[in-house]
Formats: sequence, C-alpha cells, structure tokens
Amino acid sequence: MKRYHLIFITLIFIFTSAAWWLLGATLGYRTSTIGTRGRGAVMELWGPNLIQHHPLARLAEDREHQTLLPTQSSVQVALDYQPRKRGLIWHRTYGVAFQAEYVFKNPTAVTHAMELDFPLPGHEVRLEQFQFDLLVDGKPLPNTAERVPGEDVMRARVELSPGQAVTLKTAYEARGMDFWSYEFAPGSRIRDFELRLHTNFAEVDFPLNTGSPTTPLQPLEGGQWELGWRYEDVIAARGVGMIMPAEVNVGAVATRVCLFAPLSLGLFFGVLLLAGVVKKAELHPMNYLLLAAGFFAFPLLFAYSVDVLPVVAAFAVASAASMLLVGGYLRWVAGGKLFWIALPTQFFYLVLFSASFFLTGFTGLTLTVGGVVTLALLMAGTAQVNWAEVNWLGSWRAREVAAS
Repeated sequence: MKRYHLIFITLIFIFTSAAWWLLGATLGYRTSTIGTRGRGAVMELWGPNLIQHHPLARLAEDREHQTLLPTQSSVQVALDYQPRKRGLIWHRTYGVAFQAEYVFKNPTAVTHAMELDFPLPGHEVRLEQFQFDLLVDGKPLPNTAERVPGEDVMRARVELSPGQAVTLKTAYEARGMDFWSYEFAPGSRIRDFELRLHTNFAEVDFPLNTGSPTTPLQPLEGGQWELGWRYEDVIAARGVGMIMPAEVNVGAVATRVCLFAPLSLGLFFGVLLLAGVVKKAELHPMNYLLLAAGFFAFPLLFAYSVDVLPVVAAFAVASAASMLLVGGYLRWVAGGKLFWIALPTQFFYLVLFSASFFLTGFTGLTLTVGGVVTLALLMAGTAQVNWAEVNWLGSWRAREVAAS
C-alpha cells in the first residue's frame, strides 16, 4: 500500500462522511419541520392528551365550601389505539369510550341542595354520545345539567334529605393523542373506587405519577388486555393512566442511520485494508471511492423509499441494493479473495448495525458485540502472518534474510 493511497482513502472517507452528515441533517430538518406541522394538524382532528378528573360535589349553603367526593365510584374505560402517519412521523392517536357511576351522599342531618361537578377532559375536546343522568332512590331526575361558563365542568343541582344519596351516571366517547389518564385531587381520600381499563393493544405502559393495576393483567383475544384498579379507602391515591404504544418513526431512524454510517464505513475500510494486505489483494483508491458510493446508496435509498414503501420493505430493498453493489464490485475487482470477507463485514456493520436503531437500547450492544467478533476473526485470520515481512508503505514483499 503506497503512502499517497492511504491519504486518498482517508480523504474519500472524510468526504463520504460529510455527505452522510449533510443527508442526516436534511432528514432531521425535514422530520422536525413536517412533524411539527403534522402534529398540529393531527391534534386538530384528534384532540390533545385526555385527562379525566374525579368528580366532586359541595353543599350549596355551605359557607366553608367543603368539597364532597363520591362515596362509591365505578368506572369503565375502553381505549382504541389508532395511530396515524403524517410524513415520516407516526402519531399515537386513540379513541376512548368512558362510562362511570358515582354515588354522592348528604352527610348532614338536614336537607341540603347539592351541586355536582363533573370535570370534562378538555375545553376543545369533542365529546360524542354524551350522557349525564341523575338518579335518587333509583328514580331519574330531570336533566338540568349545564356547562359552567368559562370552565370545563358540567354542573347539576339536586335536593337531598339527610343521608340520602344521588347517583350520577355519565358516559361519552372522545379522541385524543399520546396518553389517557384519570386523576384525583392532591391529598384527597378516595373510597370504594374501581376502574376497569380495556385496551386493544398489549404494550401497556403507565405515565409518571400514576399507580400500577391492583388486579392482575388479564390478556384477552387478539392482543387485547383488561386492567383493574381498586381503592377501598386510600388517602392521596395515585391516578390511573395509559401511554399509547410508541410506533417506529422512520424519519428519526433514517437520520440516525445517516449520522452513524461513517462509523460503519470506517470499520469496513479498516477490515478491507487489513485483509487486502494479508491476502495480497490491495485495492486502488478509486476502488475505495466506488465502494464508498455503494455504501452511501443504502441510507440514501432507505431515506427516500420509506415515503412510498413500508419501513421493513424499504430497509430490505436498500440493504439488498447496497450489498449487491459492494459485493458484486469486489467480486469483479478482487475475485473471491476479499468478497467472502467483505460481504459478512458489510452485512454486520451496515445492515445489522442500522437495524439496531429500530430497537431502543440495543445499538451500543450490537456495535460492541460486532467489534469483539470482528476482532476475534481478525486475530484468528492473521495469527500465522509474519508482520515483520509486511511493508505497509510499499507492496507485500518477503524480507531478504542476510546470509550469516
């Protein structure tokens, strides 16, 4: 290997890396800009995160405005996960069907007018099939509930004799994004509360500051789950919530593939240089330029094919095209001497390393394992080489041994 060949190969690596970083920056800007605009458009159609607060009541004549909470609560929630894609971004949209029954009692020894407040999940949230019914002693009352002006609250008023109870039955259907939660007032005492949550997905995850289910998870058919929370008598009870499953956002993955591609190319060039010296099949810098172009074809093709192909298909097509270019070219240039070394090396450092970006937390492990395996193979393949006979700045030559 001539000295200026190493310089040219280094320059090829630097310029190819710069091109990858430029492509990665372009994809990152495109993903961020379109993602921001797309999220706003999706939110207009589906609404924001839905947060349902626990209802409360107060006695109309109570000057201290003491808050009364339900003595019994039974809540049924069904989450229907329906992700939507805009550009290169998947948005975690869902529908929710909410049903609940709450029992409030007059705790005093005199007849009082009680105001019941049922918080709505948001000011701009569209609620369909809305129901708000009051029952006393099993008999329905006239529906006088009204939305409080300027507040996200439905309010109703009912007369209750001492110890008498009123049952609030409410239901609605709505749509939201990212997560759904049910929250209690800080430090409140929750009695006889039960919530059953049904999901049409199996990847359950709970938001911060929410409680885990108190009943075992129950798998249903079709990857669905049913979860339960029951609070008999709890002070400062944690809320209930569910985060929608995270979809693979191909824009972010394609950006990371481009930004980390120089690492793959550098390792590939290193293995190829060493193998070329050992196998006496050294390549010209022009060969390395074309090999770098074959490498570059993978992220370029993947980045612009995910718009029209499913992500797995786009990844497979880009991988196959790049490996065909690099492997086929090496086969023509160096025969089988470098082909059977370069092919698995490219497959691991380019394809498997890039695929690890789809699995959060496995990228570093993949690269580490690959580096160790590559080191082991290089050590095994060069164990019989007499490095004293290798001239790195000239061609392979046997050193003449002077006669003693």
